[in-house]
Amino acid sequence: MSDVYEAELVVDSREFAADGVLALTLRHPLGEPLPAWEPGAHVDVVLGPGLERQYSLCGDPADRTRWRIAVLREPDGRGGSAHVHEQVGQGAKVRVRGPRNHFRLEPSPRYLFIAGGIGITPILPMLAAAEAAGAEWTLLYGGRTRGSMAFTEELGPYGERVEISPQDESGLLDLASVLDDVPDGTLVYCCGPGPLLDAVEERCPSGVLHVERFQAKDQPVGEDGEFEVELAQSGLTLTVAPGVSLLDTVRAAGVEVLYSCTEGTCGTCETDVLDGTPDHRDSVLTKEEQESGETMMICVSRCRGKRLVLDL
Repeated sequence: MSDVYEAELVVDSREFAADGVLALTLRHPLGEPLPAWEPGAHVDVVLGPGLERQYSLCGDPADRTRWRIAVLREPDGRGGSAHVHEQVGQGAKVRVRGPRNHFRLEPSPRYLFIAGGIGITPILPMLAAAEAAGAEWTLLYGGRTRGSMAFTEELGPYGERVEISPQDESGLLDLASVLDDVPDGTLVYCCGPGPLLDAVEERCPSGVLHVERFQAKDQPVGEDGEFEVELAQSGLTLTVAPGVSLLDTVRAAGVEVLYSCTEGTCGTCETDVLDGTPDHRDSVLTKEEQESGETMMICVSRCRGKRLVLDL
């Protein structure tokens, strides 16, 4: 855990990338280089006690002097986006941790990218990477209105490979037109609101599709009974009570664990499983990763059975 980068960075610039979308560039106050990252990565931004949010990096991975994030103001949100829009001005310092990546761009000769709203942020550097690799690709990008869709000017040079489809002009994204006949060897990357991701998942094989969710996916309700967890590094054996999370149980025993969203969407609390079968309830791991049982998100996932052994 100690090798995770964490620092106070300075807001170098802030500008609106679309209606309600604020783009911030962050730099180290002493000009030190920031950690390297790959398309699909996100960082945790600590805005205050109990106020920590995850934002995708949407700048240039080759630029180690600054990171760029974009924050959609959500009037009905939990306060994080409003805080950024109202309280984080140019020159302000914010504590940032990361980056981490559960949405990596795998090598492929062809890509289909689908973005909805602020979901364009992790996709943007993927387009540049696909272009640099000489891959074939197209982007279907939807939003409520054209004015609400961020970074459309940056997409302009890509020409006809980008289809911008505001809902008030052309309705919901025509997923059938792009997903019902995907050429062999094509990887599909999708990020956006839950209903869009659900619709894409219904049409696309899991081995082809890669998604990132900003909100937790609806999960079947599993058993919520008591189980035992052994922490191999700490030498502790704990009882996880019904209705109490594994994360809270571990922390209450004094074991330090990195965590952030507590909703199973950010991947911060991912922990290696040494024995036992996890009851996965996260929205991060793929179906194949969940079936392997090698890691689990301890903020939401539990145990299928009576005992787990974790590398903590």
